[in-house]
Amino acid sequence: MSNKLTKKKNKKKAQKKSNMLPVVTGVCAVAVIVLALLFSTVFRKNGSSAEDSGDAGTAAAEPAEGQTEVDLSQVTGPAVKISVKDYGDIRVQLDEEAAPITVKNFVKLVKDGFYDGLTFHRIMDGFMIQGGDPLGNGTGGSDETIKGEFSSNGVDNPISHKRGVISMARSNDPDSASSQFFIVQADSTFLDGDYAGFGYVTEGMEVVDQICEDIEEGENGAVEPEDQPVIESITLEEE
Repeated sequence: MSNKLTKKKNKKKAQKKSNMLPVVTGVCAVAVIVLALLFSTVFRKNGSSAEDSGDAGTAAAEPAEGQTEVDLSQVTGPAVKISVKDYGDIRVQLDEEAAPITVKNFVKLVKDGFYDGLTFHRIMDGFMIQGGDPLGNGTGGSDETIKGEFSSNGVDNPISHKRGVISMARSNDPDSASSQFFIVQADSTFLDGDYAGFGYVTEGMEVVDQICEDIEEGENGAVEPEDQPVIESITLEEE
C-alpha cells in the first residue's frame, strides 16, 4: 500500500463527526442517500460498525458476512470484478432475477468501460462506499436513468441491504439511478424497499473494510478528489 494511504490511515479520526449525514442537493444529486438520516439514527443507537458485522474477508463462492442465508448457486446473473488501485479486487455476483433492469444497465456500462478510471467519492465507515460518478462529486451519472427496482416503487426486490450487498444510489426521484452504486459495509436494512440491491460481494470485503479504515472522510462522507480510491476497471468474469 502507498505511503499516502498509510498516512491517511494514521490520520483516521478516532470518533465519527456528529454531522455525518449525507445531504442531497438538487434533483441530480445522487449521492446516497435521502434515507441516510435514518442511518445516522440507527448507527448511534445500535453502535453498528464493521467490527460488529463479523469477519472482514469472505471466501470464494460464498456470500459476504451478513448474507449467509443467500444460496448463490440459485442466483442467476453475471459476475464482475471491481479492481481498486492500491487495494485489490472485489468480486460481485449480480442477481438479474431480483433486479433485471438494474443488472442490464450495470453490465452495459461495464462492457462500455464506463467505470474504468472513476472513483469511490463517498465513504462512510460502518455504512458503505459509493462510486461510479464521472464527476466525482455525487452529482454525475451516465446518459440514461433507470426505473428503481424496489418495493416502494412497485417492484418486488427480495435483496436486503446487509453487509456485502451492492445497490444503486439515486436522488429523491425513484427512477433517477444511472451509474452510481454503493457497497454496504455494515447491515443497513433500513434502506430495504427504497433502494435497488442488485448483487452480492463474494470476495473482497476486506478491500471495502480497508478503504473505510484508510480514508478520512469529510462532511457527509465526501472524499477530497485527490484522496478518492480509483476504480481501475470493472470487468465481467468469465463463466
